[in-house]
Amino acid sequence: MGLKNIDPTREVWSLLEQFKKFAFKGNVVDLAVGVVVGTAFGKIVDSLVKNIIMPVLGVFLPADQGYQHWAWTIDGKTIPYGQFLAEIVNFLIVAAALFVFVVKFLGWLTRNSKEEAAKPTPALTKDQMLLEEIRNLLRERVEAGLEARP
Repeated sequence: MGLKNIDPTREVWSLLEQFKKFAFKGNVVDLAVGVVVGTAFGKIVDSLVKNIIMPVLGVFLPADQGYQHWAWTIDGKTIPYGQFLAEIVNFLIVAAALFVFVVKFLGWLTRNSKEEAAKPTPALTKDQMLLEEIRNLLRERVEAGLEARP
């Protein structure tokens, strides 16, 4: 295939069509929505840890100005560990929330749907059995290439 056989306009439109098919698939859009919601949830949890949980811990634990200034000094070098502790608490809260949502809530939903599916179906009435027979006969006639009408 030489350079003379390449149609740049067609190649660009083909690339745009491929991108459109990829970008607007349901899974990609769902993933984007999940990322946006996850980011917002992360900000809420981060605020909870930084503005509520860690200050409360700072009240109960000895420190000059709260957890933000917790630090070790080794050989004249300061190692601030207060923010690190806040990030650990943040992670634990996010992990707990995900556990409750994914394992407990979604597990409960799927367990209930499996229980519904496992329930035995009630016995058919005589009318229902006759309708089922008629449906099966009509299906056989259509599959055999005959008209559905008698």
